[in-house]
Amino acid sequence: KLNDNHVIAYKGEINIVTDADRMSEEMITSKIYDKYPSHDILAEESIGTNKGSDFKWIIDPLDGTTNYAHGYPVFCVSIALEKEGEVCLGAVYNPMLDEMFVAERGQGAFLNDKRIHVSSVVDLSRSLLATGFPYDIRDDENNNINYFNGMARSVQAIRRAGSAALDMAYVAAGRFDGFWELKLMPWDTAAGWLLIVEAGGMVSDLFGNPFYLRSPHVMASNGHIHGGMINVFTEINRDNHT
Repeated sequence: KLNDNHVIAYKGEINIVTDADRMSEEMITSKIYDKYPSHDILAEESIGTNKGSDFKWIIDPLDGTTNYAHGYPVFCVSIALEKEGEVCLGAVYNPMLDEMFVAERGQGAFLNDKRIHVSSVVDLSRSLLATGFPYDIRDDENNNINYFNGMARSVQAIRRAGSAALDMAYVAAGRFDGFWELKLMPWDTAAGWLLIVEAGGMVSDLFGNPFYLRSPHVMASNGHIHGGMINVFTEINRDNHT
């Protein structure tokens, strides 16, 4: 429960895991194993399995752990199903608002059974974006601060809420016009990636190259502002190397 005392362990200097992460993951994986015992699982808090199945469940049992541990009500559960290397099903659940975002490849994206679409904003300077910062922000100069500073001058506003999966779901629902982040893992992006594509948006890396599930850097948008975001990142990158 939010605001209860939780057992917190550190996976890194500022990267934490709580008892809620572990309990959520155990509950989800046990139900998957019961129903699909031959399927593989890739989950944030465990080693996972490698049975050679065509099906792999990709799970973030609590995306936004730091928020949850501090009682800040912005976090979610993210689950995706990969079939033969392609994400075919994705779900992001926000328990604080009881919002379930679901997408099936080729079938569209939905919020609580209502079809959703990306926003129609076409002007980058009128757009609301979301981003985040990597856990090694204190140690690595490739920490997104330069991109944040540059992009902030080109858009209406940027939000940093602390849950990449929820940020991507919000792009799919048209609440954010775009999103980018560095050094993410498949469980952060798998479900959100499918949600955005099925809602009519675009997903790539920061420079417009195709996005793959194991790509660490992701940029997503409603499609209309995608080129503008690429131009900003390209200019920032060029300035940093001159």
